[in-house]
Amino acid sequence: MKIIVKDGSIIEVNEEEGRRALRHTAAHILAQAVKRLYPEVKLTIGPAIDNGFYYDFDIDKPITLEMLSSIEEEMQRIVKENLKLERSVLSREEALKLMEEKGESYKVELINDLPEDEELSFFRQGEFIDLCAGPHVLYTSQVKAIKLTSVAGAYWRGSEKNKMLQRVYGTAFAKKSELEEYLNMLEEAKKRDHRKLGKELKLFALMEEGPGFPFFLPKGVVLKNILIDYWRELHRKAGYVEIETPIILNRQLWETSGHWQHYKENMYTVNIDEEEFAIKPMNCPGGMLVYKSETHSYRDLPIRAGELGRVHRHELSGALHGLMRVRAFTQDDAHIFMLPEQIKDEIKGVVKLIDEVYGRFGFKYKVELSTRPENSMGSDEDWKMAEASLEGALLEMNMPFKINPGDGAFYGPKIDFHLEDSLGRTWQCGTIQLDFQLPQRFDLNYIGRDGEKHKPIVIHRVIFGSIERFIGILIEHFAGKFPIWLSPVQVKVLSISEKYNSYAESVVKALKDKNIRVEFDDRAEKIGFKIREARNERVPYMIIVGEKEQQDGKITVKNNKNGEELSAVLYEFISKVREEIENKVL
Repeated sequence: MKIIVKDGSIIEVNEEEGRRALRHTAAHILAQAVKRLYPEVKLTIGPAIDNGFYYDFDIDKPITLEMLSSIEEEMQRIVKENLKLERSVLSREEALKLMEEKGESYKVELINDLPEDEELSFFRQGEFIDLCAGPHVLYTSQVKAIKLTSVAGAYWRGSEKNKMLQRVYGTAFAKKSELEEYLNMLEEAKKRDHRKLGKELKLFALMEEGPGFPFFLPKGVVLKNILIDYWRELHRKAGYVEIETPIILNRQLWETSGHWQHYKENMYTVNIDEEEFAIKPMNCPGGMLVYKSETHSYRDLPIRAGELGRVHRHELSGALHGLMRVRAFTQDDAHIFMLPEQIKDEIKGVVKLIDEVYGRFGFKYKVELSTRPENSMGSDEDWKMAEASLEGALLEMNMPFKINPGDGAFYGPKIDFHLEDSLGRTWQCGTIQLDFQLPQRFDLNYIGRDGEKHKPIVIHRVIFGSIERFIGILIEHFAGKFPIWLSPVQVKVLSISEKYNSYAESVVKALKDKNIRVEFDDRAEKIGFKIREARNERVPYMIIVGEKEQQDGKITVKNNKNGEELSAVLYEFISKVREEIENKVL
């Protein structure tokens, strides 16, 4: 696909870049349609995003579903008009005059905030013109399929101090068949929404008393603890020790780490004994203090210290989303303190661990190497060495990756793992960050072979990322039908009537004796009703007990995954289930 890029040249690009340019153009088509229908509206920004685009509008009336429908129809007309996208460059004075004449006060603010030497480019299509760096497709007619999906509130420039705008989301494709496929996926995603299933399966609750602070219910705690137990088992085998650091630490610590200067707006603070403290948004600084609590020799390294740390981050209320975006979560952190010559081997070890975990859940994944951001700290030399070390490890492992420029942490570059779920959606979970900065800021040392003090190098890494968020991803990935080793309830025993409760209870006891998580439904309800409920609860296996089963000393087993029903001997069924659990089969 050919697109117009920032300098005005027309180039041929791959499918991914072309789709992003097409969606950016769709955002302009959206803004043009809104201006045609509601001339008084003020425009702000409208970028392409993953899976679509949005545009933020300052409009007095709420944008309703009926308005969305009218806007979408107008967008289709603009597409049919086959308007050419034309790029131009204006001087600052010309740009300000143009936007002031059009009454676009937000655009005036944006222009005034741009550096003096910034080139001010505009894109025109028909009567519509917008301040924009591009890229765009060549004609509006290339946007063959458009769908507006939702409206949400959004503060101007993301600040609660600014006016609340209305953000219209949409998606666009070059082919109608691609749009239909995407919309079908969205419908399936609605059925799998972890907020809906989490409530139905009694895993967690979201309450007004704690926005962004999820409540885990008994079955949800079982699921969370299974993941934690699995994490601990893997890390023991991989040579990690486990630590625990305080949730609240004083301001001095966060100034030393750099978080006070670079991350304070996301931190909760509190005064204790007339001293300022912060609730930790990250586990890293506490981990540095644990290392510093005793003297280390080069012989001690690498030290792999894991922590399942509870962290709190202030997210804007409009950004909160079930378990996917919360204000409190458990981060499966680990910090590896090592010698320079150990960097590549330790990175490879972490990559193998992440690969094992994601494979266990049936996830495929892609890898990105994120490089130095603008607000970084540290020397050019350290950053070059850190980036080269990460890239070198990936190359040696023959692992495909792409560069994500400027998206590293402020203290070091990182490798991000984007896993793909059963609907083809991607989620950023695992990360490996190489850090030369915190050991210097915390004055961490080890005694080298030469008897002198040296600074260790640190790897920060997570696998689940946030355990809560990972649970949300798992709920949607499996549509609530967890593999048996993850299921909070693995078997549900259903008696046909009260006459068979005694035999059913013996079945329940036999299952419990073999550490199988089991529930017994002895209610005076029809068996069909009980089966439907157990099916809706996504329990992997149902055992039905009635007269025939009691007489034969057997059980009837119903597989909730494929609907298969068969008669079985209890101890053989238990052996089969235990094997599935121990092998963690999908």
